[in-house]
Order: sequence, then structure tokens, then C-alpha cells
Amino acid sequence: QVQLVESGGGLVQPGGSLRLSCAASGSILSLSTIGWYRQAPGKERELVATITPGSSTNYAGFVKGRFTISRDNAKNTVYLQMNSLKPEDTAVYYCHSLIRIYGSIQYRSYWGQGTQVTVSS
Repeated sequence: QVQLVESGGGLVQPGGSLRLSCAASGSILSLSTIGWYRQAPGKERELVATITPGSSTNYAGFVKGRFTISRDNAKNTVYLQMNSLKPEDTAVYYCHSLIRIYGSIQYRSYWGQGTQVTVSS
């Protein structure tokens, strides 16, 4: 059973920081590009940042210069360092990856369960 588990969310004041983690576990042969997404109440899920297996990164315009995505391939874990947080960053943050498990030749799509980030004074 493969799982993506996010952690690190919480309540933070505007201007504060949080570091989210997404740990992949199970019979994982290979992790593809990993992405962080977010969904605010009443809005569609949107892409925040992605990182390839070779650590090339891409960011949505609204987080450039504030958020940093990184990954530790040895731990099958990706991080999202979020600085200068704004109230509009409030959302549930999800990680996603295409994962190939042992015994399979295909990559399958996996989502984590999400972690709540609330930015409020």
C-alpha cells in the first residue's frame, strides 16, 4: 500500500512561516515529479509548486519568492517551506505524485490527504 502523508500545517500569523512535509511510504520503486497543490474553501484546487526527480522546480506566480520546494530522494520526502504567509494562502495543501511500485511497469497517481494551513491574526 502506497501512501503520501502530509504534515506541518497549522495556524500562523500573517508574515509567518510554515514548513510542510510530504512523505511517501510503501513499496515504492520510483517517484516522479512531486507537486504541492492547495484548495481554499469554495475554490478549485490549484498548483503551488512542483519538483522533478532531478530537483528542477517550478512555482505558481503567486508564491514565487515566498515558497521553496525541495525533496530528499533518500527519504522519499518533499518539503514546502512557506515564508511571508498571507491570509490568502489559507487552504488545504495536498501533495501529489506519479509513483511506480515494485512489480509494476506503470506509474499511478497518488494524492495525500491534505494538511490545513490557516493564516490569520
